Amino acid sequence: MNILVLGSGGREHAIAWALAKSPRTDVLYVAPGNGGTADIAENVADLDVMDADAVLRFVEERKIGLVVIGPEAPLVAGVADGLRAAGVAVFGPNAEGAQLEGSKAYSKAFMEANGIPTAAYARFDACEPALAYVREQGAPIVIKADGLAAGKGVVVAETLEDAEEAVRDCFEGAFGDAGKTVVIEECMTGPECSLLAFVSGGRMFPMAPAQDHKRAYDGDMGPNTGGMGVYSPVPIVTDDEMAAMVAIMEKAAAATACEPFAADYRGTLYGGFMLTPEGPKIVEFNVRFGDPETQVVLPRLKTDLVDVMVAVAEGRPQDVSLEWSDTWAVCVVLASEGYPGSYEKGKVILGIEEAEDIPGVTVFHAGTRVNADGELVTAGGRVLNVVALGDSFEEARERAYEACDLINFEGKQLRNDIGKKALQGRSAWE
Repeated sequence: MNILVLGSGGREHAIAWALAKSPRTDVLYVAPGNGGTADIAENVADLDVMDADAVLRFVEERKIGLVVIGPEAPLVAGVADGLRAAGVAVFGPNAEGAQLEGSKAYSKAFMEANGIPTAAYARFDACEPALAYVREQGAPIVIKADGLAAGKGVVVAETLEDAEEAVRDCFEGAFGDAGKTVVIEECMTGPECSLLAFVSGGRMFPMAPAQDHKRAYDGDMGPNTGGMGVYSPVPIVTDDEMAAMVAIMEKAAAATACEPFAADYRGTLYGGFMLTPEGPKIVEFNVRFGDPETQVVLPRLKTDLVDVMVAVAEGRPQDVSLEWSDTWAVCVVLASEGYPGSYEKGKVILGIEEAEDIPGVTVFHAGTRVNADGELVTAGGRVLNVVALGDSFEEARERAYEACDLINFEGKQLRNDIGKKALQGRSAWE
């Protein structure tokens, strides 16, 4: 089978890596891809992943049997709709299903309508009423631009002044059209974790839980990022909490196959959870694999990913069956100096082969490219995802950091405490 993966980050490299291992995969394409996907697939740098017609032409020319849409933007734009209408098997929801991530107001209304526990909220289409609500509620409080804002449209405001500034930023255009509507939420407390699931025909098949580290610097300090490291499974999650999260995801999945959805949801549903004192609650839904969660979840999946994705894409949930390894996985992100602010590109990367000589280590590329001289160089804020498997949390963590020490590029930035809190137990969050 010929397979096309759309996207260019660490998530897409991890997906392509898992698909490439399948005996069912004949030719694998990644558009536009990165320096790492070039080693296992054919990169298609000139294909516009937001143009459904262009993607369809490529699919027909290359006789693609499965399209996997990695990022959220093409899903929200309806790329899956155009492909499905032409009879192509697509892993990823249609535009209506993608609204669960594309509009925070839509997502909150969906949760409210289906009895899914989440933070109390209000939505606003004008600045002054939003400011009045913030003043009434007080801080801490969470301000969210409604639409897609490349991960930058959420502010956890610790003071009333910060909350007011965040509201004004949204309505004054800091996030473009994404900030025309604003969702304001109560500030929930507790550790966060993620539970991803394959969803098709209203049925949900949970993946392994994972816990991301969003802050840029050690000790959970600094600005929020797209994720600086992650591990799976999550030792602080109790059996009761896991059962509650699975039940919530089952309820959400069932709702995606009912009105008002015109077509059932086929792809990944990402549940971002807060483990509150009242039990797990949804912080947000995403409509695709998480990044960097995918990089620790897929290496633990023993089932052939092609089998799973084709069954999901073709609406055959009865044929989905998942088997997981008992290994632990830890991922440490190597970033460019200055990330998540401004940073330089084009720094030569060395040491990846030596790092991957360590047992259980795989390096997924996030922001890399090959320059005119054939050198691997940095091309983004998050550059590499260094993933290590081990028989214990400690072993996986030690291998990941040993591998990080072997990889070098000018300005390499990383957190040195990924997983450290979880090793201390639940009390570390109190």
